[in-house]
Amino acid sequence: MSNQVMATGDEALIETRDQLVGVFEKGNKPQADWRIGTEHEKFVYRLSDHCAPSYDEPGGIRDLLKGMEAFGWEPVVEGGNVIAMKGADGAISLEPAGQFE
Repeated sequence: MSNQVMATGDEALIETRDQLVGVFEKGNKPQADWRIGTEHEKFVYRLSDHCAPSYDEPGGIRDLLKGMEAFGWEPVVEGGNVIAMKGADGAISLEPAGQFE
């Protein structure tokens, strides 16, 4: 799952290659914690017309994500919108085309 973090303005401007590499290195796990995993994307569509639902419509993407709360998943909210769900077994994020990852 990709989790974008918005800059607060307190961060220093990246001016060198080493500074940029350092940003990525901060996210590295120690080799002892490495695991093999897979990424799966699932597209949602309405059975009635086989079209993708919108985020806001009844039974749409937001409702599907919110419905997962009944199974112990916790919403990740940005700007008042649910953009992901976190659970004990992992996370589900909303991708740009409305698919779940």
